[in-house]
Amino acid sequence: MNMLVDLPDPSEERVAAALKRLQLTHLRDTLAAVLSEAAKEEWTYLEFLDRILGREVDSKQGKRIQMGMQIAHFPCVRTIETFDFAFQPSVDERLIRELSTGNFIAHGQNVLIFGPPGVGKTHLAIGLGRKIVEQGHTARFTTATALLAVLGKAESEGVLSDKLTEYAKPRLLIIDELGYLPFERRAAHLFFQLVNRRYEKGSLLVTTNQRVSEWGMVFGDEVLATAILDRLLHHSHTLLITGESFRLREKRKSGLIRSRLPNTDLERPEREAGPESRRKTESQRGGENR
Repeated sequence: MNMLVDLPDPSEERVAAALKRLQLTHLRDTLAAVLSEAAKEEWTYLEFLDRILGREVDSKQGKRIQMGMQIAHFPCVRTIETFDFAFQPSVDERLIRELSTGNFIAHGQNVLIFGPPGVGKTHLAIGLGRKIVEQGHTARFTTATALLAVLGKAESEGVLSDKLTEYAKPRLLIIDELGYLPFERRAAHLFFQLVNRRYEKGSLLVTTNQRVSEWGMVFGDEVLATAILDRLLHHSHTLLITGESFRLREKRKSGLIRSRLPNTDLERPEREAGPESRRKTESQRGGENR
């Protein structure tokens, strides 16, 4: 009894081998489905090339972005699209959109985001970092305390130069939560070395809850703080967020906080006068009416 057996097509085998050698892995893995679709849709030769090459490019781009996100060590997923600009009107949305294009990376410019805790500094930093990775650049995220711990350990082990080189490589280095804890003098010098290593070569994005005038206290040395600021601010974009904490808003929605807490801005607006000031104003008005 004769049995018909579908023998593998030699041509298809050669194509699959060539795709593997050329590292066109997506097309190799989907070849059968692509050939079936092409026959069904009656693609022209040019349409066939356009479709398969486009899908291969998209696949490689997706893998590259995924790897870039892993290398960046973002602590969570935050995007510019999900940032609530309406809740934080002090944020310059136009500037954020411009920074999202990545043009500042090409010029080695820095970004400094100032604001009290909870107003979205880290959200914006991660969102911008993800945009940079999606555009093909390398990024690295770290907190200031973690960074200084790594550099301090590297110095004690005699490999500081190697570690500084490692942190100098990414096109964008994000340093989060600068100023939440003061630096020891040696740590401040290590931070200066990193900033100096990246100066005009790679972009820094720094988030901080401390005004520039307080950086001398943060670094424990006014001269050193000035040197660091000089390099950070020379080619930079700065944002000051003066709104309420997102976290407090969520607690208020859940009923844990009944009313809006006093403003926690870095710069307290003059319009928020205290009770003593309001009594003086009312007294003055009474005198004018008399």
